[in-house]
Amino acid sequence: MSVRTSSPAPRRALADGVRAGDDMSSPAPRPAIAPAASAPSLGRGRRDWRKVLEIAVLVGPALVVFLGFVIFPVVMAGYYGFFRWKGYGPPTDFVGLQNYVTIFQDPTFHEALWHNVVIVVMSLVLQGPIALLLALLLNRPMRGQSAIRVLIFVPYVIAEVVVGTGWSLMLQSDGALNGLLEKIGLGALAQDWLSNPGLAIWTLLAIITWKYIGFAVILFLAGLQGIPQELTEAAQIDGASYWQIQRRITLPLLGPTLRIWAFLSIIGSLQLFDLVYIIWGQYIASTAGTSTMATYMVANGRNAGNYGYGNAVAVVLFLISLVVALVYQRYVLRRDTAGALTERSER
Repeated sequence: MSVRTSSPAPRRALADGVRAGDDMSSPAPRPAIAPAASAPSLGRGRRDWRKVLEIAVLVGPALVVFLGFVIFPVVMAGYYGFFRWKGYGPPTDFVGLQNYVTIFQDPTFHEALWHNVVIVVMSLVLQGPIALLLALLLNRPMRGQSAIRVLIFVPYVIAEVVVGTGWSLMLQSDGALNGLLEKIGLGALAQDWLSNPGLAIWTLLAIITWKYIGFAVILFLAGLQGIPQELTEAAQIDGASYWQIQRRITLPLLGPTLRIWAFLSIIGSLQLFDLVYIIWGQYIASTAGTSTMATYMVANGRNAGNYGYGNAVAVVLFLISLVVALVYQRYVLRRDTAGALTERSER
């Protein structure tokens, strides 16, 4: 009987391929291939240019409008503020910083600036708590809730001209308010609500509160809708009272909304013009103690025929508002805008 043996060639090849300590499961090494030299992709370049073109098309119109109606008027106002200019023809009477020196030396401007400060502070003090209480009340289920919200918000959407004209007619010495007080036997309370320097500023604050409190209420209601209901339910289960829930949960979570409303109220109070000008006019406002920087600008600029001085007042008003806005954003809105910063800007 013959025994067939395998050929020694495969055995020799296997012995040559296996070395001491080699891993049998590892694949055979492959020859290294040199990487191809990288070159800029033509397709990527086209995509980048397309993205830039899309951004330019979408942002371009808004940027043009912003530059034309915001930046350009500010620059031109700063330019005209260095001249004594009557409003027609090119300005030629260069006075340098004299207009600005006159502004800060004028006691009338100091009074107007002080009135703006009072309006800013009292608007926050009066509108904030009242609007917050109304928002908490309207946030609870109640009958006629939608109608009450509409009635509160209606004064805000009425034009300032209509509001100013209506209140000026009602608050005159022989107006509707004094007539109503006399009808109900309270004639002793009838006052000169518009001309009395001791009452005029409070009359203005009452009108401002009535006009703009609806905006604050709607804004607070929107913030309250964003608070998770599970938090208040959990607090109620733990035995917290209604006011404890509002103080410990609602107010902290409503903080960003409150701070945004306060910012809008401050800027609007600094630039207040229309209601004062319509109700009191350009001359009574200063004597009644309700003038503002904006009414001072119009009275001593356009109405006085000194447009260069009026432009200088506009620049001062712009700089004051800008400084207040930057300081408020830096120290008050910093916690709200911190999450919007990119990692690079934070470093």
